[in-house]
Amino acid sequence: MRRVVITGPPPVQILDVAGPLEVFANAPGYEVQLVSADGSGSLRTNRGVGMGPALALADCTGPIDTLILAGGPGAEDGTYDPALMQWIAAAATRSRRVASICTGAFVLAEAGLLDGKEAVTHWRFCDRLAQEYPKVQVRQDPIYVRDGCTYTSAGITAGIDLSLALVEEDHGHQVALQIARFLVMFLVRPGGQAQFSHMLSHQASASLPLRELQVWMLEHLREPMTVESLAERLGVSARHFTRLCLRETGMNPGQFVDRMRVEAAQQMIDNSNKGLKEVADACGFNTAEAMRRAFTRVLGVTAAEYASRFRR
Repeated sequence: MRRVVITGPPPVQILDVAGPLEVFANAPGYEVQLVSADGSGSLRTNRGVGMGPALALADCTGPIDTLILAGGPGAEDGTYDPALMQWIAAAATRSRRVASICTGAFVLAEAGLLDGKEAVTHWRFCDRLAQEYPKVQVRQDPIYVRDGCTYTSAGITAGIDLSLALVEEDHGHQVALQIARFLVMFLVRPGGQAQFSHMLSHQASASLPLRELQVWMLEHLREPMTVESLAERLGVSARHFTRLCLRETGMNPGQFVDRMRVEAAQQMIDNSNKGLKEVADACGFNTAEAMRRAFTRVLGVTAAEYASRFRR
């Protein structure tokens, strides 16, 4: 029997616990144990509902197959109980694999378990995770990331995606697919978490000239935007503009323009009834096909797929 232990600093996000719990409870060969960080006998959640019964930290001894750290307000607080951090670090040494759900990545990072590793968290917290824990290689878009025996997942329901992937590792594709079908879930969700947010606003450049250029671009999306023309607006060479763009945004100029236009198209799709051809014209794509390709490059889904999920 594989032992899965779920814990986190209270209050935890209820779905960060309930999602993985449902996946592993529907898979063969797992024993799921909840562990209370405050010794209360239940996991205190952000919705005022206690989940239990839960062991106290001191009573959770012995080998662990999968240690899961749930996120939530307790993980996002930035102040962590030293006793919990010590327990997590010690428990990780007796676990086959360690995982975090959503902002549970902050708990793993605080315990030193993400140093030098790639990781992801909820898109709203990726920048903060990178700033507060510079040893962590934060990736913005994946639904989940595996680095060795450490796993991290994006926001909230991504914990279900990660749990299905762990079951698939243990029991194969068919078992995981059956559970996904029962839960009415994708076994592999199309696209990354960028499709659920307008990311560039959270990656605003620290450089004033580039911020001003970004504003100009948003107001002139239908105009041609070559490396040379954008560099000329900043009064720098094309080569220097490319270096500046890479340093400030992590994207080359072409990717930067793609991202600007795609995000503008996302907002238009979200908030209007315009057809995709109209959206493509308004956002500077020459054709709906060009917009489809750009959406696929940036978000991992086509514009039509995005519209079918998010249009009101």
